[in-house]
Amino acid sequence: MKMVDIRKLTTEDLNKKLEENKKELFNLKFASATGNLEKPHRIKELRHDVAKIKTVIRERELNEGKEEVK
Repeated sequence: MKMVDIRKLTTEDLNKKLEENKKELFNLKFASATGNLEKPHRIKELRHDVAKIKTVIRERELNEGKEEVK
C-alpha cells in the first residue's frame, strides 16, 4: 500500500487493516518455517505495510494530543 492510500483510511479502518496484515504475516512466517511459502517477498511487503500503518496511527495520536493542549 502507498502512504497516500493509508492516510485516506479512517483510524478504525487502519486498525482493522493492521490486524489483517499481522495475521497474514504470521501465517506466511509459519508457511516459511514449514517450507511451503510460494511468495517470500510478500513477508517483506507486509512488514513494511504494518510499519506504515503504525506510523500513521501514531501521527494521528500525536495530533490529537496537540489539539487537546490548545
